Amino acid sequence: MPTLFRAFGLRFFFYSNEHEPIHIHISNADGEAKFDVENMIWVGNKGLKNKDLKLAESLIEENKDLIIKAWHNYFNK
Repeated sequence: MPTLFRAFGLRFFFYSNEHEPIHIHISNADGEAKFDVENMIWVGNKGLKNKDLKLAESLIEENKDLIIKAWHNYFNK
């Protein structure tokens, strides 16, 4: 489970057996969510608070190129 980065108590990561579309998982002590990076939409949330989702979304937008590059490097695409 590669972790791309941590910020403000949030962990941004992939599972090792991921699938398209390019997405990232975000977790903290409250729960976990999933964000579709290509379409910039939330596709799931199990417990993260709205303030954490908004923070995570802004961090994903700021790091979109890094996330996509890491996805391609890890999954050899």
